[in-house]
Amino acid sequence: MARFLLIHGAAHGAWCWRDLLPLLAAAGHEAAAIDLPSHGADRTPVGDVTLDLYADAILAAIGTVLPAPVILVGHSMAGYPITLAAERAPEKIAKLVYLCAYLPAPGRTLSDRRREAPYQPLLPAIRLAPDRLSWTADPAMAGDVFYQDCPPGTLDYALPRLTPQAVRPTETVVELTGASARLPRHYIRCERDGTIPPEFQVTMTADWPEGTVSTLPTGHSPFFSAPAMLAQLLQEIAQP
Repeated sequence: MARFLLIHGAAHGAWCWRDLLPLLAAAGHEAAAIDLPSHGADRTPVGDVTLDLYADAILAAIGTVLPAPVILVGHSMAGYPITLAAERAPEKIAKLVYLCAYLPAPGRTLSDRRREAPYQPLLPAIRLAPDRLSWTADPAMAGDVFYQDCPPGTLDYALPRLTPQAVRPTETVVELTGASARLPRHYIRCERDGTIPPEFQVTMTADWPEGTVSTLPTGHSPFFSAPAMLAQLLQEIAQP
């Protein structure tokens, strides 16, 4: 049995893991998902959100929502907060899993990493708030960016639940001490990703050891488009 703590990406919430959680539970694992501050049901004002606050929420959930140690799964933007959580308290984490996620690099914010990609599929869909503290995804474009290969009904479920995404966490560097890199890590590339270019997912993991990178033939949201495939892969990754 493994324990999975699932961390959503930008503008999303724990709700995005709806189809994956029961599959992991049915296979005998413990699995839970949380809302990061200002996402989902959390009412933290978006202007107060920081990357530190994200990491605080993750570490608070380990030991309360699920016992430590957990396999920490971060989707997309969550690559940054799960890494920061691991830097702070590696003893709480059995393994880090990056699901088509941004990997922190020394001195580079998430926004820096996004700009390093060969093209910017998300940028046209971003609508910056007047105070420039957050952005929302244009509903007319979110389907093509986030959910292009997902089943009917996904947009009806997801669009009303998307929340503004705080800018400050994506403009913050993770100070890498080596603690997170010493943990077992695995990266899942999504080959038809419409948000983070698949080529850039290859670039970010080019120096990872053999056996620590897997691929899924999906877009950016395999928890909706291929939950059974994702559940099976996570179970394989959880094996010692």
